[in-house]
Amino acid sequence: MSNGLARASVRFRPASFVGTLVALLLGAAVVVACGVLLQTGLTASVAPQRYAGAPVVVAADPMVRITAKVGRDNETRELTTPERARTDAALVGRIAALPGVAAARPDSAFPLPAGAGTPALTGRGFAALGIAGPADQLAEGRAPGADEVVLDADTARAAHLAPGAKLTLTAPGGTGDYRISGLAAAQPAGPTAWFADATADRLSGHPGRIDAIAVQPREGVDRAALVAQVRQALDAQALGAKAADTRAADAKAAGTPAIGLETKAESGGAKVFTGDGRGTVEQPAIGEARTLLIGLGGSFGGYATMTAIFVVMSTVALATGQRAREFALLRAIGATPRQIRRTIATEAMLVAPVAGALGILPGLALARWWFDELTSRGAVPQGVRLDVGPLPMLAAVLICTLAALTAGFLAARRPAKLRPGQALGAAAVEPGHPGKVRTVIGLLFAAGGVVAAAFAAALDGINAANTALGVVMCFMLAVALLGPWVARVAATVFGAPLRAGGAPGSLAADNTRANARRLASAITPIVLVTAFCGTLLFLQSTISHTTGANVRDGIVADHVIGSTGPGLPAGTAGRAAKVPGVDAAVGVLRTAAVYTHDMQLGSATALGVDGDPARLSRVLDLGVRSGSLADLGRAADTVALDATLADALDVEVGDRVPLRLGDGTPVRPAVVAVYDRGLGFGQVLLPRAVVAGHVTAGYDSQVLVADAPGADRAAVAAALAGLAGPGGATVTDRAGFVAQSDKMMELNAWANTVMAGVLGGFAAVTAVNTLVMTVLDRRREVALLRLAGTTRRQVRGMMRWEALLVAATGLVIGGGIAWIALVPIARGVANSSPYIPPALALPLAAGAVLLCLGATGLPARALLRTRPVALGAARQ
Repeated sequence: MSNGLARASVRFRPASFVGTLVALLLGAAVVVACGVLLQTGLTASVAPQRYAGAPVVVAADPMVRITAKVGRDNETRELTTPERARTDAALVGRIAALPGVAAARPDSAFPLPAGAGTPALTGRGFAALGIAGPADQLAEGRAPGADEVVLDADTARAAHLAPGAKLTLTAPGGTGDYRISGLAAAQPAGPTAWFADATADRLSGHPGRIDAIAVQPREGVDRAALVAQVRQALDAQALGAKAADTRAADAKAAGTPAIGLETKAESGGAKVFTGDGRGTVEQPAIGEARTLLIGLGGSFGGYATMTAIFVVMSTVALATGQRAREFALLRAIGATPRQIRRTIATEAMLVAPVAGALGILPGLALARWWFDELTSRGAVPQGVRLDVGPLPMLAAVLICTLAALTAGFLAARRPAKLRPGQALGAAAVEPGHPGKVRTVIGLLFAAGGVVAAAFAAALDGINAANTALGVVMCFMLAVALLGPWVARVAATVFGAPLRAGGAPGSLAADNTRANARRLASAITPIVLVTAFCGTLLFLQSTISHTTGANVRDGIVADHVIGSTGPGLPAGTAGRAAKVPGVDAAVGVLRTAAVYTHDMQLGSATALGVDGDPARLSRVLDLGVRSGSLADLGRAADTVALDATLADALDVEVGDRVPLRLGDGTPVRPAVVAVYDRGLGFGQVLLPRAVVAGHVTAGYDSQVLVADAPGADRAAVAAALAGLAGPGGATVTDRAGFVAQSDKMMELNAWANTVMAGVLGGFAAVTAVNTLVMTVLDRRREVALLRLAGTTRRQVRGMMRWEALLVAATGLVIGGGIAWIALVPIARGVANSSPYIPPALALPLAAGAVLLCLGATGLPARALLRTRPVALGAARQ
């Protein structure tokens, strides 16, 4: 009987299931999109191109790892190094000496900006020629000497250059004139210049360190044997480094010098890469891409999935509750509670899998668009492919089905328990209040939200920010469970103003109070839209506002020298300081540092500062809280920290702080200053000499210049314009510093906007769906009002007032939740209070109001076109 009733309901009354179908479809689409991104992050790889002919590649491990003790177990936490990790060049000789190795070629790459008549090039050592395959060889001339270079044939031909010609090239390690000694075969990777190995080592900016070693086996040695030999050599190297560290520690404890032992810690971490792992060595950015995709698909996907489940259950419960009369009739004619529950379960099994399957294609389209946007913005390397597997699709269908089943069972509890003789009468009256279990659970979530908010307010900034989204979810669940109580309070608060609006307002006030459950179903999605969109969008506005304020107050330089190429070569700050009319010039090299906080790894933006630290205050006012920036760089092991980071790490001036440089190299500098204006500049300030050898490309991002008193600003700017060398100089004011600020900040802004769009759009469509379902379910109510003499205008006015009440309640509660969540996030990320610009808040509020008015007014007009008698007799 139950199965037949379920099939008949879906077949002959499809309109009753349209709202449920839409909610399930959208929920499945969100789950599929996030699942595909998560799966791509877990499996992301690129096929090797340059190293395709080398079965084994040795390179530094691109991960920083710590072991955290959780209970009785040890868990490993890892983070991709922000900069390219490199290994010791001495490994080349050791690997080449292995019996199964035919050749071990060192490989390093560094950018050379475009010069007069030459495009941007990639610099390499001549020993790397041949790594890309047999065709990768010298085609004309000879190997380069100390002041010579070999160009690829295509580049030389395009620049009208031949062996013997001279050109000026700028590298991270300096600028010089080089004579072309030969031409090499065309390079698939683009224009390339090969230097003598010793010259390339100096120009790379990281002498003694190389990107990778391409290993070729001797004839008859298979890959497994080669891998075993190389790993054995690396293990021996690691043991030697560990022993050297131990000797250094012992020597330090004994008070004797340990010359040559302090840097041994940098040489460990070499790893063997085979298969597609070689592609990771070619494109180390894939590690950050994996982290980003896993974060979007996992962390955000988790919240999005919870939201989808929450919305689906709310919609299914509403649709089931609207059929209370139908279930009451079934009880009245003898249907058992079990048959009622089986009917609802069967309906869910008929509708949910279909809706989930229909949501797969929109979900894949959303994932594809999202992934393509990340690729175009450089967050995901070219060559990574979207991994579309069956698991996200199956998960979406399963989640939607289980959510529908659970919601249906919960909504059917009341009609299934009613006595047959009381069923029809009870179904005609809305329950006075939610059940005790639901109320208790809702109060627990509300209390949990309050406790979590108070706990976040007491935490340091970083931990507070991590706790905030949990606060949003607690309050959202509380609103969903306590919705009828919330609606009653809203109806009471707004009732008096509504009654002042005449008959339509009075009708709306009485209706909303008498039908609190219906009102709660409409309010919840508006709260969802406001809370999530407000949190994400106002977080970004707070970051942008604080960044702008910091830069306006912090940059006191008169000029900012930038570059249209990869950056400014080393020594630009020193040359700028010698320009007539210049009082101070300080270069900044943008990088990042890794820190450990509460057994978690984090990455902080960092600046390598070049120039006299005593003159730093002439170009930068970072709002020093304690210590002095003038002490930065007076010793190699010094650092200045942003106040938020210093508080999180619980350090102050004079303490030593354990950090890792961008390539993972551990350092323990002494804190010489703590400052407030880290956002927009950097959370960590280090001497340039310390970080220059540990970045992917050692070019300064900008040079900040302060004019001497009475200097001609225009003349100074003209003189500075020629300092950037072949990369192309730009001389601007303080606005130029913002224009070249951290790209990750721009990516985060875009990601927050997209997440707000995905969640907000999903919740907005669900709100429309819910409001339309609610209005169309009021056919008989509207017919009765019309038969009692209420005019169409009064009915429309009543609906409008109810829509405004829904919008106002949703905006107030959602805005309150967003504010509670934003306070710790803003403090943790921006060290400031939330900034809510009217230009962003007013459109969001207006959008919610228009959404409610449109979703209520249009179906109401459709109902009013039908004659009252026919409308009252229409099938529910």
